[in-house]
Amino acid sequence: MNKKKIVFTFCLIVLFGFTSFPQKKYEYTKVKDPLVEKKLEQWQGLKFGLMMHWGLYSEWGVMESWTICSEDWIKRRIKNYDEYKLKYDGLIKTFNPVDFNPVKWANAAKNAGMRYVVFTTKHHDGFCMFDTKQTDFKVTSKECPFHTNPKANITKVIFNAFRKKDFMIGAYFSKADWHSNYYWWRNFATPDRNVNYDIKKYPDRWQKFVQFTHNQIDELMTGYGRIDILWLDAGWVRHYTEEQLEAIRKKHDFNAYRIQNQDIDIASIVKDARAKQPGLIVVDRTVSGPYENYLTPENTVPKTVLPFPWETCMPMSNSWAYSPHAHYKSTWKLIHLLVNIVSKGGNFLLDVGPDGKGDIDSTAYDRLKEIGKWMKVNNQAIYYTHPVEPYEDGKVRFTQLKDGTTFAIYLADKDENTIPQKIILTKYCPSVNSKIELLGTNGKLSWQKTRSGCIIEIPEAVRKDIRSKYAWTLKITQQ
Repeated sequence: MNKKKIVFTFCLIVLFGFTSFPQKKYEYTKVKDPLVEKKLEQWQGLKFGLMMHWGLYSEWGVMESWTICSEDWIKRRIKNYDEYKLKYDGLIKTFNPVDFNPVKWANAAKNAGMRYVVFTTKHHDGFCMFDTKQTDFKVTSKECPFHTNPKANITKVIFNAFRKKDFMIGAYFSKADWHSNYYWWRNFATPDRNVNYDIKKYPDRWQKFVQFTHNQIDELMTGYGRIDILWLDAGWVRHYTEEQLEAIRKKHDFNAYRIQNQDIDIASIVKDARAKQPGLIVVDRTVSGPYENYLTPENTVPKTVLPFPWETCMPMSNSWAYSPHAHYKSTWKLIHLLVNIVSKGGNFLLDVGPDGKGDIDSTAYDRLKEIGKWMKVNNQAIYYTHPVEPYEDGKVRFTQLKDGTTFAIYLADKDENTIPQKIILTKYCPSVNSKIELLGTNGKLSWQKTRSGCIIEIPEAVRKDIRSKYAWTLKITQQ
């Protein structure tokens, strides 16, 4: 296998345009910077993180920035686009999240077992949740009623609160900016997500946007404390060769006819950012190459182990941002997602969207609390583990620590409230002198080898002493 690049066939789900184009072949470039490599290894060990989509769209409870994009899959409450866009931009005058309390969020996330956070400093609409000097379309603008609040520089306050809880800090940043006159030039209509003018014809205007982008990322890298991850979205804003552009257009993607070479000089962005934040992990998502330090399959769990650093990003509900009508995934579902992702070598970045007043739904708090109860019993099988053969065996998933300690996590059915009296493994058998115990209980379990695996006995006393639900973990150590 080439040490520099790993190519893996993987089909992405494109949801709400969160990615650029579907890619069947992913090319991963191994990290060369030893500081980045060290931080990436640390990040891989954390396994569970919190993502938060929050912005003007949260006031209306709509689909993030996407409702102001003129693509025909998007639905709006107001049919007249010009009227809708005017009212959307006017939300800056009413955005006043008086219930904003990031310490509450950090405590809830910490208790849930989360260990890193990725916050939307700016989504595609261009509204900045930080005190940028490059635009007045920001939460600290005098137009925004929240600008007088001591917590007005929302990104800084969030990062500080989570950093105090020993979280890795990730800054989500959209490379597109639909409010910038250097990206969506007001001379022209905005038919889709792409820059709406011919970059070859107006190169100076594009260079102003490039500088604007560099300046904003530089602000985040210099004025907001330690940043561990720069999580770049809007994968269509990237360098393309003419051959790549032609290949995309031939696929007849819904927005391919407007695609251009939108080169923002990512190499310089990363170089400058790492000069200020040594070891910074950069995730130029969906853009294969040296600046996509880990991959981000969206809203899906790969079917097999992936041979590179990766993270499933997924909302807790059916919406990335706050929605008053959201349907939340059950605790059972969320824990099973976590186990399945970790057993395949990935991290789980679980998204929750605060509302316009600045808090998250009570259901989300309940889910985090329940996950936390499970993690307190079973976290040994999650943190700093790696995949191990046979990876899965029926309803059991396997993880392993560096010292060889192996965990077999039994995924209960929805209506299965008690662990079985016997767990039969057909693909895995511990070594002869292995000790097996059930996390959260006391005592050594008896087991016997079979022709192809083993049978593990769970005594009645142990079954009655179980302190977690949804999934149970067998810890296997060699004596």
